[in-house]
Amino acid sequence: MQKQSLDLDWQFHLGDLPHSLLQPQDEITWRAVDLPHDWSIELDRSPENPSGNAGGYFPMGRGWYRKTLQVPEEWRGKLVYLEFEGVYMNAEIRLNQHFIGRHPYGYTSFYDDLTPYLAFGQPNELAVLVDNASQLNSRWYSGSGIYRHVWLMVAEPVHIDEWGLYITTPVVSASAATVQAVTTLINTTAETWTGMVQLTLTGPDGLPAGSAEVKVTAPSNDHCLVIQDIEVPSPCLWSPESPSLYHLDAELISNGRTIDQAASPFGIRRLSVDAQHGFLINGQPLKLKGGCVHHDNGVMGAASYDRSEERKVELLKASGFNAIRCAHNPPAPAFLDACDRLGMLVIDEAFDCWREGKNPYDYHVAFDDWWQRDIESMVRRDRNHPSIVFWSIGNELVERGRPEGAEIARRLATHVRSLDPTRPITAAICGVWNGNWAWNDTDDIFSALDVGGYNYLWKEYASDHARQPERVMMGTESFPLEAFENWMSVLGSSYVIGDFVWTSLDYLGESGIGRSHLGGGKEGFLGAYPWHQAYCGDLDLCGFRRPQSYYREIVWGGKTKLSISVHYPIPEGKTETVTLWGWPDVGPTWTFPGHEGQLLKVDVYSAWDRVELRLNNRSLGIKPTGKEEKMIAAFEVPYTPGVLTAIGYQGDQVADTVELHTAGEPTRLLLSPDRAAIQAGPGDLSFVTVEIQDETGRLHPAADRPVYCTITGPGRIAAIGSGNPTSTEAYRGNVRTAFRGRALIVVASNGKTGEIHLRIQADGLEEADTVIQVG
Repeated sequence: MQKQSLDLDWQFHLGDLPHSLLQPQDEITWRAVDLPHDWSIELDRSPENPSGNAGGYFPMGRGWYRKTLQVPEEWRGKLVYLEFEGVYMNAEIRLNQHFIGRHPYGYTSFYDDLTPYLAFGQPNELAVLVDNASQLNSRWYSGSGIYRHVWLMVAEPVHIDEWGLYITTPVVSASAATVQAVTTLINTTAETWTGMVQLTLTGPDGLPAGSAEVKVTAPSNDHCLVIQDIEVPSPCLWSPESPSLYHLDAELISNGRTIDQAASPFGIRRLSVDAQHGFLINGQPLKLKGGCVHHDNGVMGAASYDRSEERKVELLKASGFNAIRCAHNPPAPAFLDACDRLGMLVIDEAFDCWREGKNPYDYHVAFDDWWQRDIESMVRRDRNHPSIVFWSIGNELVERGRPEGAEIARRLATHVRSLDPTRPITAAICGVWNGNWAWNDTDDIFSALDVGGYNYLWKEYASDHARQPERVMMGTESFPLEAFENWMSVLGSSYVIGDFVWTSLDYLGESGIGRSHLGGGKEGFLGAYPWHQAYCGDLDLCGFRRPQSYYREIVWGGKTKLSISVHYPIPEGKTETVTLWGWPDVGPTWTFPGHEGQLLKVDVYSAWDRVELRLNNRSLGIKPTGKEEKMIAAFEVPYTPGVLTAIGYQGDQVADTVELHTAGEPTRLLLSPDRAAIQAGPGDLSFVTVEIQDETGRLHPAADRPVYCTITGPGRIAAIGSGNPTSTEAYRGNVRTAFRGRALIVVASNGKTGEIHLRIQADGLEEADTVIQVG
């Protein structure tokens, strides 16, 4: 199919509209928007908004999108489809006032046939209703709108189906591999069609790697499957360490002319998993160092830009993760593309609920009518991604301990296997909290799975293995404070193949689930307004690493071996309470003006045998940091400005040293773009870190103040934010108060070339600027 982006030049109206008012009218307010678009992130949070603490107190509601399509006369006789990668939620599509289709689920991709209602050679009016007004329908921030890409697709009457090129590697070794392509042909004509399907394989080096062709006869008004093999000698195998990608092109040829084509990158790799050997990729055992990730893009809201999706994967890979669980829905295609390129393993998950819901208006209202179509969307769209190593059919299902839950699981698993039998199937199962049943009652639902997902249940591993020795297990969610126990369980058992923390990257909504507070045991499960971030991520909402990220990397045996975290001062008479998903309020800082002489708790995370802590070159003692201490040494230190030093010892030798310096007076600002050059195409992004520093360039985490930014050139400020989970400031605009010395500005290109100049100012500080090249 020919495929072209429809992201630009839409009009948007927030609120209800009668269908008769979809045309331009003076009394209706429409504004220009480009996609991806999330209207909720643009609006003010309020404790009165019905999304509540689950949705981060953001407004939701209904909105209309409108766009004029110019359809050339030469498309007459062809088929024209409209594809949405994701609309949250309850999308209804209309063309020239005709109802085209609807799609309830906010996370699966879908496409509709526009052909019957098109006016060729004339303008066509496209309208999309997005209805997110029925609250609650999500346990986290969903965002609202057409938040992923939209595509217009044009096909000949005989064509390759969308998502119709399915690639597997049934035989894989170091010396040879077989690549198998199953191509789905659609013949919409009244006559039998005869032609050729030609395959061309390109290797990771860009050179030809194989080809195949076969004569095909497609029956009238039907579809057919074309199966072809290509043998590849000495293949480059895909793995997290070496994510080598091949590229397969399929051409549909009629009378010597190419009438359609499809293409897909893929990886040659072999998966296996069992209780005796664990998880193997290409025959090599691998433990999954995993984290859960929601769909949002932090300060960007739900709007899914390719670069923001890629950045998430880059940040997590740099923090030591090798696997991501997409919680609790299929992700954006760009996210999976980035996982393929960068070598990140993925659990692709379908649903957060089945027939029985967790909120009044969540997916359970559509499950019976739509689960099969949504499973097909997820699997058919995503099955060529080598990064995906498991399909997950659900999370913490209400029915999990009952016979009907096991029956649903079997139906879903059977359908997934009919679409892709090459990957194991899992689901995330949690303990007993909503019914009169026992944990062993979940054996029935586990029997429908290839790998059992355990949420917060590492203590059940050994007893379940004794009862079900062939069951493969993995921690699909775990508490941050139990990182050590979970990883020791993984290392100590072949049948436990990995652990996924809740959560790796912070997100909007589920407000304050990971907070620490001083209210004793009186506070609720989630935080009250103005809490709006979950605050449970190893990385905060901006992507900045938090202390638990360094601890986890140490426990995993990663690059970081030694780290200091200091507990922020607590008012006299108060006691800190940390939620189950939280981490103590600590930071890598020794700057606490006004707290001189106050006793502060200092935690040293260490991969070494023992650590020594020094303050201004005076020893404060040596403590062990082995497994008995869970690789943590705790000290109490009266605060005195200067240098706090941790020294790691392995045997009698100094193995590592880390220092924290007290910052001087704040004097200046610094801008650090993650990319100093971006593409001119609309929507490429540069994520610019803002820092408040002292005169030596040291971050000052205790001098927060509003930062004002201005921008000139071919770009705009797409978002501005910080990791402050209780800020009441907006994520749109040009001002943000730094949080512990930092903030984030997201700069987007606007389609033109040139130089973007970004400047920031703050009271009492030397301003800063940076230049981003666009071309």
